This record gives sequence, C-alpha cells and structure tokens, in this order.
Amino acid sequence: MLQIQSFVFNPLQENTYVLYDESGECVIIDPGCYEPYERQELADFISAEGLTVKMLLNTHCHVDHVLGNAFVKEKYGVRLYIHAKDEPVLRAVKAYAPNYGFAQYQEATPDAFLEEGQVITFGQQSFKVLFVPGHAPGHVAFYNEKEKIVMSGDVLFYNSIGRTDLPGGDFDTLIRSIHQKLFTLPDDVVVFPGHGPETNIGFEKKTNPFCAVIST
Repeated sequence: MLQIQSFVFNPLQENTYVLYDESGECVIIDPGCYEPYERQELADFISAEGLTVKMLLNTHCHVDHVLGNAFVKEKYGVRLYIHAKDEPVLRAVKAYAPNYGFAQYQEATPDAFLEEGQVITFGQQSFKVLFVPGHAPGHVAFYNEKEKIVMSGDVLFYNSIGRTDLPGGDFDTLIRSIHQKLFTLPDDVVVFPGHGPETNIGFEKKTNPFCAVIST
C-alpha cells in the first residue's frame, strides 16, 4: 500500500514528499529542504522507516522545490529526473537564489528527462507522467491510477492555482493543463499539491474560483 509522508520546508512553505510502500523503496518529490535541520528531518524519516531511495523527481524547478536536490543526490546516490523544458528553469536558480535568501544554494544538474505518458515505477507502485505546463514550461504531475492520487506540484491547489507571472508562465496554458490533464481524472482522485493542504479533483471542479467547470 502506498504511503505518503509530507514535509513543509523553507520560508516559501513548500511541500516535499516521500512516497513509499511495503517494499521499502521510495521516491522523493521536490525536496525543498534548505536548512541543515530540514535536511536532517528528511534523512531521519527515511532512516527510521528503513527506506531505500530509488530516484529524485521534480515536478518543476522553481527555487523552493529544488533547494534539496544536491543534498538528496549526494546522500542517496540517486538520479534526478525533470522535464527537459524545465532545464533552463533549473539552471537559472543559481543566479537568483540569493535574492530569495538562499545564498548557500547548491546546484544539481538533471540526469534524465521525463516525458508525457512515461511510467515511473518503484516498489509496487506505478506513476504516469502528465505534462502540465503553465506555471512552469516543463511542469509535470505524477498520477497513480490504482491509488487514486496525483502529485500536482504547483498546478492545482486547494481552491487555487499556480501563479503564472514568473518567467515561462502562462495563464491560458495553465488552465488548459488543468482542464485537459487533471480535471479528466476521476473525481475521487486526491491531489497532493506543492503548497498547502491536499484536495480532490471533484471538489476543485465544483468550487475552485479560478478553474471550476461544474455549476453548483
């Protein structure tokens, strides 16, 4: 059975996720851990659960989601997977991270690129890659049909959506991604976003003030 452990890291209150099951294998999604105590918290959980980290995934590469990439790669010897269209976004972080207060940011480069429809597997779990640009040009989400969950990054939040005023963002593209890729999933699929509490597809289709498609 899939287990999801979330951590809220860095001043931007980013959600970092560890996904694992009874096999003891896990993946880390969007490690936002910057401070040493945050990195220790992540490492302590993985150690306490006896987990083996299989890969590192970024939904997208804005600064708050990649602060712990270098730490995870070095500590666990794993590969970093991103979408190719977000590689320039990742490379830009080094230049602007100090402006956000992250002067000690350590750069990590991707090892492989994710593609729409690709299936990521670890343990007994399978996640399909959904290409959902708009917040970032190479944003992806990870969908587990069996467990009925989607890791949405900064595309869809509880009654909100990702911002589109950053470089590479586009409002119309984001709304199209939500309608075509996320709102076509079953209503009971639980959404685990990059910030804030979890929600579900049906609720957002009915109530989200930015992108609802069902009249109440």
